[in-house]
This record gives sequence, C-alpha cells and structure tokens, in this order.
Amino acid sequence: MAKHTVTFEASGDTVQVKTGTLLSEAVLRAGIDLNQPCGGQGRCGRCALQVTEGDVRRRSTIRLSEEDIAQGFALACQTVVEGDIQLAIPPQEKIERLLTSDRAAAEVTVPPGYNPAQAQVIQAIPLTLTPPDMSDQTDDWARLTTGLRQQAGIEQVQATLGLLQRIGDVLRAGEWEVTAILDTHSPDDSDQPPRLIELLPGKELIPPPLWGAAIDIGTTTVTVWLVDLITGQVKAQAAQYNQQISRGEDVVSRIIFAGKNGGGENLRQLVLDTINELLETTCKRVKSDPPLQPVDILKATVVGNSTMMHLLLGIPPEYIRKMPFTTTVNQVPTLTAHEIGIDIHPDGTVDCLPGVASYVGADITAGVLSSGIDSTEQVTLFMDVGTNGEIVLGSREWLVTCACSAGPAFEGAGVGDGMRATKGAIEDIWINAADLEPSFRVIGGVKPRGICGSGLIALLAEIFLTGVIDKAGNFNTNQKTNRIRQGQHGWEYVICFGSETGDGEDIVINHVDVDNLLRAKAAIYAGFSVLAESVGIPLDWVEQVLIGGSFGKYINVEKAIEIGLLPDLAWDKFQFLGNTAVRGAYLALLDHQARAQVKEIAARMTYIELSADNKFYDAFMSAMFLPHTDLSRFPSVEAAITSEAK
Repeated sequence: MAKHTVTFEASGDTVQVKTGTLLSEAVLRAGIDLNQPCGGQGRCGRCALQVTEGDVRRRSTIRLSEEDIAQGFALACQTVVEGDIQLAIPPQEKIERLLTSDRAAAEVTVPPGYNPAQAQVIQAIPLTLTPPDMSDQTDDWARLTTGLRQQAGIEQVQATLGLLQRIGDVLRAGEWEVTAILDTHSPDDSDQPPRLIELLPGKELIPPPLWGAAIDIGTTTVTVWLVDLITGQVKAQAAQYNQQISRGEDVVSRIIFAGKNGGGENLRQLVLDTINELLETTCKRVKSDPPLQPVDILKATVVGNSTMMHLLLGIPPEYIRKMPFTTTVNQVPTLTAHEIGIDIHPDGTVDCLPGVASYVGADITAGVLSSGIDSTEQVTLFMDVGTNGEIVLGSREWLVTCACSAGPAFEGAGVGDGMRATKGAIEDIWINAADLEPSFRVIGGVKPRGICGSGLIALLAEIFLTGVIDKAGNFNTNQKTNRIRQGQHGWEYVICFGSETGDGEDIVINHVDVDNLLRAKAAIYAGFSVLAESVGIPLDWVEQVLIGGSFGKYINVEKAIEIGLLPDLAWDKFQFLGNTAVRGAYLALLDHQARAQVKEIAARMTYIELSADNKFYDAFMSAMFLPHTDLSRFPSVEAAITSEAK
C-alpha cells in the first residue's frame, strides 16, 4: 500500500502514513493533541482540520458548511489520506484545570474514634535485629522475618524482588535497627500474608508519617485526597478535568475510541497523566521538611465507574457496551503502583474498590458506603447525576441499582454554548415573564462565555414556565421579543448578545440543545421511576433523596423538579452530598472494616439492566416532555403553570 507524507503547517513536522489512514490517526502519530469529544464517531464536528494542500476523502461532512468544505475543512475522524497533504490545525479548546470544586474543597471530618492501630492496614513496625557473625550466618531475609514474627507476631510476609534487592544495604545502614512498613491486610483475599512495602534504616519511637491517597476517576473530573494515615486527616485535595475528555465526553465514546488502533493505551496514559499531576499538586500543598513527594505515598484507594477502571488498568472495555453488557472484572485484585503506572511508592498498594456491573462501578459502591444508604431504615433514592447517571434505591434491608446514559448535556457538553463550571460560565438564570428579558449570575463575576450544567437546568425551567418553549420543547415563535429568532440550527433564544459576552459572540439555546437536555433529564427520570416500579414502590414512598457527584451540589431543586429531572417531593427530602465517591474511597483507605463493607455492599446490590426492559423506553418517552406527559406526577409544577396562566 502506498505511503504519503502529512505535513503540519505550524511546525513543519511530517509523518508517513498509508493510503486510507484517518487524519486523526496521523495527527496523534505526530504527537499533536487533538480533541475528539465524541470519541471519533463523527457526531460532534469538533475535530475539524483544514487541508491546505493535497488529496483526502471525506466520509462525512456533518456540521461542516459548503463554505467550510470549500476552504478545505474536514473532520479528522471521518477523513482519510489519499496523497501527500498539508494540514493546518485550528487552536484546540483547552480545558481549564482549576475547578470550582478544587478552589472550594470541603473540610473532611475524620471518622469518630479513628484508631490507626486497629483500623489501618498500613503499619510501621520498629525492629531490633541481631547482627550476623561467624557463628550465625542466617540470611538477611530470614533474620528480618524472624524479627517480625518474634517482635510483632507476624508469621508470614511477602515482598517484591525490588525490595529484596535493597534489604541487605538497609539493614546495615540502620545497624540492624529498622522500621518495616507493611500492608497487613489484603482486601481481596484475607488469607494472603502481609506485604512488605518499605524497609527504612533506624527505629523511631514515633512512627514516621504514613501517607495514602483516595482517588476518584470520574468521567469528567478526577479528584485526589492526600491523607495522613496516622491521624486520618485529609491534608490536601485537588481536582482537574479527566484528560480523556479530549477523546470522548461520555463512556460510550471512550469505549469506541479505545477499540481503535492504540486508542486504549492512549486513554490509559491520559488518565495516568491526570492522576499523577494531581498527586504532585497535593504533595506540594503539604508543607513539610523535606518536601513531600508522591513516592512517599504508600497506598491508594481508587474508585470510578466500570469503564474508567478498565481504561486505567489497560483492560479492553469493549464488552461493556456489547450485549449482554459484561465487564472483564468487577472486583480487581490488589495491585502495586508499579504495575499500574501510578507515581506513588512503586511497591505501594493500589486497591481498586469493587463495582457491581457494566454501568454501576466502584464510584457507586463507595457512594453507598459514604452516604450510609446500606444502614438506614429510610427508603432512600441515591443518585449520582453525571454523564453516566447511576441510581440506587433501597435501605438496610435491600438495594437495587441501575444506570442510565444521561450523556454530558448537564455538564455543558452536547449544548452549543454549553461549558463546564469554570470562570465565565452562567450558573443561574431568571427570565422576566412580562418581556422575556433574562438576568443571570456568572462564575467569577466576569462577562459570560457560555452556560454550565446548573445554568442549563435553570434556563430550561425558565423558558418553559415563561412560554418561550412548550412542553415538547418547541419554540413559541409568535412571542413579541427579539430574543426568539431563527438561527443556524433552527429557532433559538438569545441569552446574551455579543456586546455582553466575553468573546463577542451571542450565547443562545436552540432547538437541538433543548432536545439534548430533554433526553438527558428523561433518561434520569425514567431510570429511577422504572427502578421504583421494579420493586413495587411508588415514588412518593421515598423518604429521602441523596444526590452525589460534584455537579449535584449546584442543582437548584425547584428548577430540577420543574423540568422533571427530580421527583416532585418536598424540598426538605433532598440532600446534596458532594463527591460521595471520593469520600467512600477515603473511608475504605482508613479502615479495613469499611473496605470490607464496600465489598459486602457490592454483593448485596441487585443490578437491573434498563436496556433489556421495555418499560424503560416507555418511561423515557413519557419523560421527554416538560415536566412529563403525566402532569399529575408533578402537582407543584402544575400549580405553577396554572398560576402563570392567570
């Protein structure tokens, strides 16, 4: 097959590719970052490049105008090389690394009565050993294990080859007084002997600092808590967007991307880069002498949905999205940091908490632990409102769970002027019913650049209740206002004109955006309504609704009910818990009993696959209206509509 030269205008760099190679593959081979938010499916149109010279073949021209094509623009994921070409790559959208959740990290309370000697599996054990001489030539390893047995009651211990290679030098540097740091308990197999992580020269009466990390790999955001395992205190927190976003904004897009040539390894490296950068950040935030380094961290507890966990471990996730929707593994054996590529101590323990099924992962089992659903008498609805909306219903007696693909609409993606909750995002909005003029609040108090998830929920409620759109999401074009107009993608409502915005461009919501938001909210509502129906419980029997996820805490309950995203219950039944996944990881990191409880939670949860249930499709279609086709489910909204009509 013929080979062709791809030249990149900005740098002059070139790569050699075969005929039929996708432009996206050529760009990545050149080491150039390229955003592919839909995972290379040709849906989003945001990987457009300009072919300034040479021959290509476009498989699809979605989201490209005739003028764009005439100027040489092509979708990188849908266009193949057919000769020597020259490419110009437009500036790529950069994800802001500083999140609202990072700026305002919550204070974390240490569990009452925390006792590291009883709860913590990472232990520092001081030892005094008898030096060898000509009359006692016992080997160093046997001498160390004998000391552990006689002085600490530890009968067996295991160690990696790398540690064995250093033991002789450490014992002699400490003059046979050493501190052994062990992981004394294996969460996946309690019959496994303790494992030696590190051996330090010298014996201190006060144990050295022992550090751990709780890591939540979200589809959108990765969060790290740095923990002092002696005191149980969270010493530093950091969060940033998952770098995998550039390869797909939802799990299905990433699974598809992972199945392409080298895609899985690319995604694995992106999430490792994200985690390792956050570990560096948290260490820098701890003031210590000498400075704390990630290599000083001895254990990490990791949570994430099933796809994120597979991608972290380099396990192909393709079967998660293929019937009958199975994971390769729900309960990952304990691994070392070196095996995975996480930059803590190479022999440090990495404990991936257990998941339940293809779309209900460790982030939800950890969320159930931290929210206490498994121990409450109250019938509880727990929701993690995110890209992959996971739902749990139950109490201490029973737990059922499901997942519904809400998509990234409520996280700012899938909406033309949507953005993530960073500086310049409209986070709340009100519309005057008399003249349809908006007012809004912007993160950072600057000119707006777009609208984030909480703002989109408020906006959808406002344009519905003020009559800008009807219950099916269609625009009422007879309204006397210049804010409702015909746009590039059909009818739209202008939130801000260009003179008011940070980039001089109008900020609008159009019919396509409304449809994406309706689908997202319908999926979530249908998910928990079918879950309740499956166990024969009316939604009004629910005694409390717990909402997890960093996005959840910014939701306006009133507005969310008005659009049919949340059930119409008394507002005092709703609680916003923030990031329950990372808190669950933190609890499991501190206490081996909490870790065992997570395993028990995973075993207790009954998973319902919604895609195999025709009731879900019917419920979804009914929820595609504002707030619902059955208005009797939303009496408070019905009253508000009646009031507006008067």
